[in-house]
Amino acid sequence: MQAATGRSGDASLAEVERLLDKVRAHLGMEVAWISAFGADELTVWAATGAVEQMRLPVGEEIDLPGSFCARVLSGTLPGVVRDVRRHPIARDLDSATDLDIGSYAGVPWQSPDGTTAGMLCCASRHPDPTLDQQSVRYMNLIADLISEHMDGPLAARRHTVATARRAVQAVLDDEAVRMVFQPIVCLREGVTVGHEALARFEPATFSGPDRAFAAASLAGLGVPLELLALHKALQRLPDLPHGGYLAVNLSAEALLDAEVLDTLLAHAGPHLTVEITEHAQVTDYPLLTGMLDTLRRTGVRLSVDDAGAGYASLQHILRLRPDLIKLDISLVRDIDADRVKMALARSLNDFAEQIGASLIAEGIETASELSRLRSAGIAFGQGYHLARPGELISKG
Repeated sequence: MQAATGRSGDASLAEVERLLDKVRAHLGMEVAWISAFGADELTVWAATGAVEQMRLPVGEEIDLPGSFCARVLSGTLPGVVRDVRRHPIARDLDSATDLDIGSYAGVPWQSPDGTTAGMLCCASRHPDPTLDQQSVRYMNLIADLISEHMDGPLAARRHTVATARRAVQAVLDDEAVRMVFQPIVCLREGVTVGHEALARFEPATFSGPDRAFAAASLAGLGVPLELLALHKALQRLPDLPHGGYLAVNLSAEALLDAEVLDTLLAHAGPHLTVEITEHAQVTDYPLLTGMLDTLRRTGVRLSVDDAGAGYASLQHILRLRPDLIKLDISLVRDIDADRVKMALARSLNDFAEQIGASLIAEGIETASELSRLRSAGIAFGQGYHLARPGELISKG
């Protein structure tokens, strides 16, 4: 039943987005969105069109009293505003400036019990003299159709997003992230050459880091949480053993953020390695490569995670040309008893050497696994058999 509920929710969301596209195209507007009301706030639940260009805060809670929606519902603002900048009320609303709204149309949608549960809105950055009451009637029709999909699984998902956002925001407000550091070891000599910084959270809030970052991504707070973890990790740079490096985990989305880039550049050098994670899909490899080139010119190295686990990591390797490649734990586990895994590990190690990279085996948990990896010529490794994540001992 759990899987069926998830598929139903996804189908409902897809249908809502299809209807948003339909009303946006019919009215000739740049963006359309559906919002859901809370006690004193609204959340933009789904949107299509020029969402990024108009800086529409999808998934975020917005103050309801100061919104277009509240004014329309109270009757102080009409459902259609052809030229926001000339309207004596609309032009002074914060959202008019924040979203650069030039024209607007909005109608409420109702929950099954008949109460107003949110608004269907369309907007453009320019005035639109063609908007009229016929536009409102069409939007009311679409709002009725959308309301049929805003209950059940989709309502549960809205609740999930709101809950995730509150939990992650509390972590951000309290800076409730601590870092542990797992040694990266030269397998041939048995010496530690670096440490990977790993985020940890209060178990009562998030049972593991994967859940924390997944919740942050769901709530639209993925980059802020990654940035907080990055700051916490970089604070410990002075405590690194001499000659060692610090590896920090960042998604492609975070790496394209200006504040994240500035933070990395402020601490750049051969002592820093950026490990790209799978928290977010890479949508623009040329842009990401350009940013990484900026970091590499300062001596920062790039590591790609989960090699051999799937298509995404292979694409990262081919497109980003990393300095370090991490052999996925699924290929390391029981490698001492699996000839296929051993053959693949050797092949990836040969490939890494040919492109001038080094292979790091993740999740080494037994002496037999370590012995087989050494015999395959793999240079570096991590895992509980070598060292568990822990605190860095301050040099002071």
